[in-house]
Amino acid sequence: MAAAAKTSGKRNTSRQKHARAKPAATGSKRWSHHVMETSDAMDIKKDIFKEGNAQEIADSLKKSSTRSNRRKGTPFQSAMSMLNFYINRAGRNLPKSRRTVLDNAKKRLREAFGRKP
Repeated sequence: MAAAAKTSGKRNTSRQKHARAKPAATGSKRWSHHVMETSDAMDIKKDIFKEGNAQEIADSLKKSSTRSNRRKGTPFQSAMSMLNFYINRAGRNLPKSRRTVLDNAKKRLREAFGRKP
């Protein structure tokens, strides 16, 4: 009987671990939304990633990053980071056509800052 009690105790323990893990996993799915809502990052034109073409996106990011005093890296690093953050946040929900536009915006951004492609 003692062996049976230990076995059932282990099962309960494993269930408890899984039960505790679920809320953390659910909460972590929206970390990027929290960043977008509360971040003190540079100000960019509203919906520029959703509506703009590649050149407009690159120009807007360059303008915002060069004017901003709230960045840790260089203006180029800040601008590229914002673009990559948006692409990664959209994930699989980003249509292929929009992904192409954003990838072209990366190329234009590199050109705008005089970086090699």
